[in-house]
Amino acid sequence: MQNKYLGFSLLFTLLVAPTTWATPLDSLETNLSPLDEVSDTNSEGIDQVTSVSQLRDVQPTDWAFQALQSLVERYGCIEGYPDRTYRGNRAMTRYEFAAGLNSCLDRIQELIATLPQGVSREDLDRLRKLQEEFAVELATLRGRVDALEARTTQLEANQFSTTTKLNAEVITAIQDVFGDAVGSNSNRYQTTFAYRVRLNLETSFTGKDLLRTRLEVGNFRSTSEVTGTTMTNLNFDTVTENKVFIPHLLYRTPLGSSVTLTVGPSGVGFTDITDTITPPGIADDARGIPSKFGEYSPFFRQGGGGVATNINFSKNVILTLGYLAGTPENPTDGNGLFNGKYNAMAQLAFYGNSGAIGLSYSHAYAPGRFVNLTGNTGSLLAIRPFGDSIATSNDTFAIQGYYRFTPNFQIHAWGGYINAQAENSGLAEISNGRGGEFTTSVSRGSDADIWFGAVGMSFPDVGKKGNLPGILVGLPPRVTNSDVRKDRDTSYHVEAFFRFQVNDYITVTPGFWVIFNPENDSRNDTQYVGVIRTSFNF
Repeated sequence: MQNKYLGFSLLFTLLVAPTTWATPLDSLETNLSPLDEVSDTNSEGIDQVTSVSQLRDVQPTDWAFQALQSLVERYGCIEGYPDRTYRGNRAMTRYEFAAGLNSCLDRIQELIATLPQGVSREDLDRLRKLQEEFAVELATLRGRVDALEARTTQLEANQFSTTTKLNAEVITAIQDVFGDAVGSNSNRYQTTFAYRVRLNLETSFTGKDLLRTRLEVGNFRSTSEVTGTTMTNLNFDTVTENKVFIPHLLYRTPLGSSVTLTVGPSGVGFTDITDTITPPGIADDARGIPSKFGEYSPFFRQGGGGVATNINFSKNVILTLGYLAGTPENPTDGNGLFNGKYNAMAQLAFYGNSGAIGLSYSHAYAPGRFVNLTGNTGSLLAIRPFGDSIATSNDTFAIQGYYRFTPNFQIHAWGGYINAQAENSGLAEISNGRGGEFTTSVSRGSDADIWFGAVGMSFPDVGKKGNLPGILVGLPPRVTNSDVRKDRDTSYHVEAFFRFQVNDYITVTPGFWVIFNPENDSRNDTQYVGVIRTSFNF
């Protein structure tokens, strides 16, 4: 019922002349049952009033004043709150309905016992007129309450937690690679069709914090297994062999109004603790750029388990500090939170009305078997400039930003420099740029310089809201100088994609990119990657 004026007027009409209603009392009571779910139950007591003037918030100009005056002063079956208010515009709960019903029933029985002086024919005629006048409103109300009850029942049946939400992402893709594999005169890549599913259980205990638990399963295989270079990799080609596992667990909570703390023992990446400073929708496995290199700067492709904090100096300036260990769960020598692979990072981000820019730095260390300086982007030499048996430390400096010129045109760019140092001496297997390796001696303190960068343009909402076509040109990570071996040439990455927004939950994205001089070696054949990605987000 919309308010107590209407509620008690109709209630009293129903009691006095029940035989004229199309819906029996039992049915009406069933229809009204959800009202206790949508109305505020008031715990205050209610007191009997004998005159409408005792109700401070009832005025002669109120539309139901005469009806209320009659119910109070003639029949005495209306009660007010202890502060002498009636609160006629608030919703009526089932408890109030029952109290008013009981009071009016008692009074009607008393009046009927004293007929003919009690209820007059004039009163009955007036009540019948009221019921006829509000018949349409009551019928509409019953329909709305029935629909509300059905929806409430459905929600209760499908609710699995009052604090946890389930966010799901399903990616399917058909892809192929054209062009001879690195160091080969043939193309052995077969057209594939694969999937990846992520289920994020996101729990909040205070309304401001977040506990995220991710379940993941899929059957993609890395394209580099056949092409001989990670430059052809998709950004969603996680190899899970159809086995469900938990790759990601973190907890984020505010510490005051300007500081946020993030803690996680597994699968926490730089992208989980800070912003990649790319336009909305670009850095997204399911709906953004399909290639791994093109999605965002290689700087952010590091992670593990650890802690990070974000400090908001203002709404436009944010500093991120983080420490992530590669194997924090492993107690053996050369592992753990502080004795194994780690990445310590900092980023200062500046945001404006139409764009943003970020300055980033990280210092990292990894035992030989865990070295991966560029997150599987760029040449194999850039990933491990001293091979996989030499412990390596590195300092990475990066800059990234974007600017939206119009609602339908934006540009973004990023670039970076890595200085790598060998932390022990020994023989190492070094990539030769042609799909093979050669053995060489590496001395402690050996140095290597790696550069990378890209620039992209995209066009939000072209043709339809949610669509996103774009192009990107980049230089995958390349060793430009080294005491051991540098890359022979320069690779070029040219990519185009078009995200079609089918509806709120489904997108289809055809993408295509070309790698000139794969593995930074002009002796390798140009490779072409095509993909049609369909994503379901709900």
